[in-house]
Amino acid sequence: MTSKRVVAGLAAVSVMGLVVAGGVLSCQELRDAARLDRANLASEQVRSAIGVQKIAANEGSAALWQSLVKLRTRASLMMIVAHPDDEDGGMLTYEARGQGAHVAMLTLTRGEGGQNLMSADFDDALGLVRTQELLAAGRYMGIDQMWGTQVDFGFSKTKEEAFENWGHDRVLYDAVRAVRLYRPLVVTAVFIGGITDGHGQHQVSGEMAQEVFDAAGDPKVFPDQIAAGLMPWSPLKVYGRVPFFSVTSKGMYDYATGKYAPARFYNYVTKEWTTESPKANVTVPEGDYSPVLGMTYLQFARMGLGLQKTQNGGMGVPAAGRFDVGYHRYGARLLDGAQPREEEKGFFDGVDVTLAGMSALAPGESSFLKQDLAKIDGLVGQAVGVYKIAAPEKTAPFLRDGLKATDELIAKVESSGLTDREKYDLLHELRVKRMQFNDAIVQALGISLRAQVAGKAETGPFARFSDGAETFVTAVPGQSFAVKTLVVNGSKVPVAVKGAGLESSAGATYEGSGAKAGAGEKTIVGGEAYEDLFQVKLPEDAKVTRPPFTRPGIEQAYYDVADPAMRNASLPLPALTAWVTVDYDGVDVKLGQEVQTLHRVTGLGTVYEPLVVAPAISVAVSPSAGVVPLTEKTLMVTARVKSNVKGVATGTVKLELPKGWTATPETAEFSLGKDGDSVDVPFVVTPGKMAETAYTMTAVASYAGKEYREGYKTVGYAGLLPANLYRPATYRARGADVKIAPGLKVGYLPGTGDEVQASLENLGVHATTLTMGDVAGGRLSGYDVVVLGVRAYAAHPGLAAANGQLLQYAKNGGVVIVQYNLGNFDYGPYSFSLGDAEKVVDERAAVRLLVPESPVLSWPNRITERDFDGWVEERGHGFMETWDSQYVAPLETHDPDQDPQKGGLLVAKTGKGAYVYVALALYRELPEGVPGAYRLFANLLSLGKDKAK
Repeated sequence: MTSKRVVAGLAAVSVMGLVVAGGVLSCQELRDAARLDRANLASEQVRSAIGVQKIAANEGSAALWQSLVKLRTRASLMMIVAHPDDEDGGMLTYEARGQGAHVAMLTLTRGEGGQNLMSADFDDALGLVRTQELLAAGRYMGIDQMWGTQVDFGFSKTKEEAFENWGHDRVLYDAVRAVRLYRPLVVTAVFIGGITDGHGQHQVSGEMAQEVFDAAGDPKVFPDQIAAGLMPWSPLKVYGRVPFFSVTSKGMYDYATGKYAPARFYNYVTKEWTTESPKANVTVPEGDYSPVLGMTYLQFARMGLGLQKTQNGGMGVPAAGRFDVGYHRYGARLLDGAQPREEEKGFFDGVDVTLAGMSALAPGESSFLKQDLAKIDGLVGQAVGVYKIAAPEKTAPFLRDGLKATDELIAKVESSGLTDREKYDLLHELRVKRMQFNDAIVQALGISLRAQVAGKAETGPFARFSDGAETFVTAVPGQSFAVKTLVVNGSKVPVAVKGAGLESSAGATYEGSGAKAGAGEKTIVGGEAYEDLFQVKLPEDAKVTRPPFTRPGIEQAYYDVADPAMRNASLPLPALTAWVTVDYDGVDVKLGQEVQTLHRVTGLGTVYEPLVVAPAISVAVSPSAGVVPLTEKTLMVTARVKSNVKGVATGTVKLELPKGWTATPETAEFSLGKDGDSVDVPFVVTPGKMAETAYTMTAVASYAGKEYREGYKTVGYAGLLPANLYRPATYRARGADVKIAPGLKVGYLPGTGDEVQASLENLGVHATTLTMGDVAGGRLSGYDVVVLGVRAYAAHPGLAAANGQLLQYAKNGGVVIVQYNLGNFDYGPYSFSLGDAEKVVDERAAVRLLVPESPVLSWPNRITERDFDGWVEERGHGFMETWDSQYVAPLETHDPDQDPQKGGLLVAKTGKGAYVYVALALYRELPEGVPGAYRLFANLLSLGKDKAK
């Protein structure tokens, strides 16, 4: 992918919206600005629980021990990577869970350009899915997460290409903001910013980790962030993982290009080149066994990595054993100019990460800071001394006193004569400690909170065994409903429920009983529960739950974020969160949970999902883009209307058309009986005079006096938290001179997910969806063409065994079209093999027609080089490297400095029919309405009807 995308420079970087008159903010103003961190990116606030089914290591005595370890150290670390699944999970888990470090990860992109083994979600939809996957993996690693605004535009072979699309300063802006928010002592990266990283986007992440080391501490860099309330922060060290390669007599191998290059390495901190390979200054023992986790840190992290199924399909857990990973130090700034050792014991070697080490943030203070920090550390030490896995509550008195002492120290710092900068730095670390004390007390006392939408009351003898009645999943503006909360104290230590309430990003109001209504405190002990019920009302203009990041189209390689406070955030703020404050012997302890919905799915059981707010009516046109053959007299456009109304929804839907176009019917009525119902409303559109230009049609639904012009798609797959991606209900059509053999009967076996089958409707082809039973049973003779979706052999494990049926079908006169595959793929009528250089990622790479008279290039559409203009993302994946002479390779393309790639389209006669392997990215081009892709695919589909072939 190259520079067709919008180039983002510093001018494109959005400025945070807090305007400062007259220069520097006061300390109070800085604290007020800090409260704008609604997404809790600085991790100074107690976090609400996201779900109900949790990881055992994050609860109870196991979690308490990890919290005690955290409370005794101020160690903090941030890793910067390019994509989900780039992370060194073993290292992050070791530092966060084993060493007690406060750990975050900044991921520059959401992996939009990756593959998808699990669903038909690509581009921004895939980005949302991979965001949820990485968040799920992060719950195993025990880390906080932030994100860049960059979009993964596909595989890039150079760093320069990535910067050309993103803009250097945009990437650095996100990294600097993340560091200034989280304020880590150490920054790390998986990559080092050179060709050993391979992927150009990997190289950018490695460079950013080193550049941010100095940039985040310079107030002249992105001063708008300072004006908005952040303070500069200078990490003390920066590391990159030692590359997995060896320098040979040929130089360094660049797996992005498949070529060798001279062995040279650049340090972005010192601005120096060297020919020496980076050596490990720190070795992380990821294979160490953790008795708390019951496995090694690497094993535990791999359980999380296995949740990133779109990329790996699910993974196993490796055997226990030593697994060391080296990190090279690129920069350090220790106190008093001390020099770090060549071989360090860990990332924090030479850094005072004890609680007393916080005093270095205010070196001139001698009256209270060191003494109070020592007191807090002593209380944590006493809690550690009495910790017993079967009696975690024994730690609670010391944790209570530690929380009190922390609150007292926070108050002293706020009222002291320290400089604004010293206060800012100290208060950040103390607030992190306060949050950790809060969590530790919750774990020690076994306090839990359940908050969920109240379903229909269950009765009967088995009601007590139920976890609640099924509820709606989506609320709509104007809706009223009830939420019930349940607080349970699992210990024999009494606590009093002091307050309870709801927080809503959608603008909801509520009326409550119990603690909210002033009914007084309720003491609970020994498994007792306190239940509350809230009556919730969403306003008519309630904000829907949608990602805070958007872009106008895939041509823009970065997201716009309208709310500056949500920059770097993972997802939108929850629609509704329940919060409870309990009093434990004079200290307030806070618990939160995103309000849950529940429904039951066979095989999965009860599925809990956070409540979301969505429009009453969703209207969509799918696919969102396509072509209109110039010869077409009419075309079919289908609007899908979905209701979230809790009852009957009756309305109308129409199409807004280009001037001179008409639709039959002009307006259609719909009536949907219940929440979740949807209906497809077909329109026969008669174009005016057609030309090879762009046309836009918009579906507009009307219900209860309101118009709806957008819809959402719920993305993801079973077992993963879903997310809703919103799109205008717009169909972008382009007039195209495309012809196809008449009367084609096409069978389509879906692969891992694509919209190719739906796109065939643009050509007037109504493909039949095939099953593995159809293929294995040889029930294919009624079709002129059988098309396999992308990576079909990975999606259907039994397809390899049934491959003989496909080959026999071709020999009998059919046409088999196989879209791209990866791995050990050799299922054609004659041998071929995939190689290492199996992709062409520059969507503008020149295409040469080697056999222009080949039927696939000449009938019914004469294909020229112009048909490869306007392609998006890439030319293709899964190109063949070698093939039997029976195949014809009619075209060639390649990236700059890449050897010619002829294996993107192979055609072979077999018996009376034909076999086609096409690695060109038709699955990306067709849904985007690229005319040349339609013309080429029409030729492939028509191959069996070409009398001249």
